[in-house]
Amino acid sequence: MRAAVVHSFDSPPRCDTFPDPTPTGEHEVLVDVLAAGLHPRVRSAADGSHYTSDGTLPLIPGIDAVGRTREGELLYFVAPDGAPGTMAERAVVDRRRAITLPPGTDPVAVAAAMNPAMSSWVALRRRVDFRPGGSVLVMGATGNAGQLAVQIAGHLGAARVIGAGRDRRRLDLLKSLGADDVIALDGDEDDIADRLASAAADVDVVIDYLWGRPAQQAMPALLTARTDRSKALAWVQIGSMAGQDITLPSYLLRAGNLNIMGSGQGSVTTAGILDELPSLAREIASGAFAVDPVAMPLDQVEQAWAAPADPGRRIVITP
Repeated sequence: MRAAVVHSFDSPPRCDTFPDPTPTGEHEVLVDVLAAGLHPRVRSAADGSHYTSDGTLPLIPGIDAVGRTREGELLYFVAPDGAPGTMAERAVVDRRRAITLPPGTDPVAVAAAMNPAMSSWVALRRRVDFRPGGSVLVMGATGNAGQLAVQIAGHLGAARVIGAGRDRRRLDLLKSLGADDVIALDGDEDDIADRLASAAADVDVVIDYLWGRPAQQAMPALLTARTDRSKALAWVQIGSMAGQDITLPSYLLRAGNLNIMGSGQGSVTTAGILDELPSLAREIASGAFAVDPVAMPLDQVEQAWAAPADPGRRIVITP
């Protein structure tokens, strides 16, 4: 079969031939892949930098996809552990890691949105006790996952949603997606701290796709301006676009009720993540969230890898 194949962690994948996968377990079926999203998680696996990478080459990238069985059933699935990735003409699906999609579902839209939407959907439904009427700050809200997080927070009943990011031009777009306020994370550090304190001091949850210096600036800015420092602030770390590390002064953990946690593979069980997929897929298929996919054929995978990742858009490989 044709597939996107990584031969070196220093080079992007290229369209090549690869042995057809073969179902072996009682729950496995073979599907024709219709669409597979080029997510940041896929890129990091393809260059060997993701924390789950074991260094094995060659490999097929792709962690999820939409495929069709021989019987015509449309499935969204997460690739089985240890199986070849999903950017190929065919893939093995473990039915325990798949959900059936309604007839007429757009495979490209689902492939584009499920992975980035899943991060905040799972975080707000599985990692924190988030209830309607609460408030959410999204750090890194101008990216694809961040824009969906703004929409998802509102969809799940947030009374107030605040988006924070560096690009002022893209911040303005967030208000059309449901953000009540936006915060620019550029310029003088004292000004940034003032903006955060003014707009978001009393939020209940922070969804953080940035980490690094922005998180290091935001934590004291929020906690010191909080009306009631004993009120819990759940900081959910999902991405590290601005840096892998922060310096965390010990006094912050004593002077406020700051609860830092992660949301991702390992911090949420596979079963827990899979349990959330049907309801999320229904919302995406219904058009509840703005999705702007860019479909590219498998034989253009090298060009897809080099294409700029515009915030709010997600490249989808269509074998």
